[in-house]
Amino acid sequence: MTDRLVIIGAGQAGFAMAAKLRALKDTRPITIVGAEDVLPYQRPPLTKKYLLGEMTFDRLLFRPEHWYPDNDVEIRLATWAEQIYRDQKQVALQDGSILDYGTLALTTGSTPRRLPAAVGGDLDGVYVARDKRDADLLADEMRPGRRVLIIGGGYIGLEAAAVARHRGLEVTVIEMAERILQRVAAKETADIVRAIHQSHDVAIREHTGLKRLVGKDGRVCGAELSDGSVIDIDFAIVGIGVVPNDQLAQDAGLDIANGIIVDEFARTSDPSIYAAGDCAMLPWHGGRIRLESVQNAVDQAEAAAAIIAGGDAPYDPNPWFWSDQYDMKLQIAGFNLGYDETILRPGVREGAHSIWYFRKGEFIAVDAINDAKAYVTGKKLLESGVKPDKAVLADASADLKQLLS
Repeated sequence: MTDRLVIIGAGQAGFAMAAKLRALKDTRPITIVGAEDVLPYQRPPLTKKYLLGEMTFDRLLFRPEHWYPDNDVEIRLATWAEQIYRDQKQVALQDGSILDYGTLALTTGSTPRRLPAAVGGDLDGVYVARDKRDADLLADEMRPGRRVLIIGGGYIGLEAAAVARHRGLEVTVIEMAERILQRVAAKETADIVRAIHQSHDVAIREHTGLKRLVGKDGRVCGAELSDGSVIDIDFAIVGIGVVPNDQLAQDAGLDIANGIIVDEFARTSDPSIYAAGDCAMLPWHGGRIRLESVQNAVDQAEAAAAIIAGGDAPYDPNPWFWSDQYDMKLQIAGFNLGYDETILRPGVREGAHSIWYFRKGEFIAVDAINDAKAYVTGKKLLESGVKPDKAVLADASADLKQLLS
């Protein structure tokens, strides 16, 4: 028998769990298994500052190489788990080795959806934006004057559009829904974001889907769109969402439903196995959600680490997110699922706005665009459970401090 903790997945959640255990003075052996051939690193800057050449990769690493042996954390790179044997408490890796575990943590993250081959998804020059390899390939493609098609008008696609324009490319974004950000934000937020992109000469075509990508000699060169138009392109970026990496858990007989089902302590249906981050479906406000964010990956992994180390505090997230596009900083507090009312509030500075979400009269989230005060206020309101006065929110001249008194 062993008390070893094996962590499958070397992303934000996997590293955060190991680091938290060591911060808690937990001395059990830890092994992290990562499919990439590089040490664990921050992902958000990959498609922003790293892709723009403003940050070198070594600055993205969570810790230098010596941190791992210094803290008795074994890290196995360029391999992945192929099978969990729960009865024997063993994990079989792709490289043929077997790891014994006392506790197993699945921090396997998510995978970007790709276009099917039938519509040209297998052509050269068609990319997703998820890891270092993706960013390095995109950096070679992003040269001034080239034409890029971005498929999907969510945050990933729009952030890619901003970087491409910064690098001098001609950018077209297509979104098959009626508007950009339809799944994740209110119309008011979408209108503001759209206007910012259009001011940077991004062509945004909403209610327009992809019929197929056109190739020449195996490489993408154009796109046929659902409105019958054809555009010439040099490459394409696909940003149509992600799927949780839960196949390993499913094969092991764990409960899954659009992610690995966990309880408030990040435990799966097997009490020896935990899950955290993008792959985990967690309880929240009487239902279940899967939070795709760095904040949740870190917080849930650290909460799980505390449980593994002997704690008993449940994980009750207060979600927050962010998106940087050009000089726009969008900060989101809360989760707007099921909202039925919004209030648009201009900020005190030019270009500042906030959109406040309500569901059946209850305040549930705020989008703050270049408005840190609105974000901080909204976050405090959500954490305290104080119900904001809608009249104050609707009055642009009113001080938001009144909401907290």
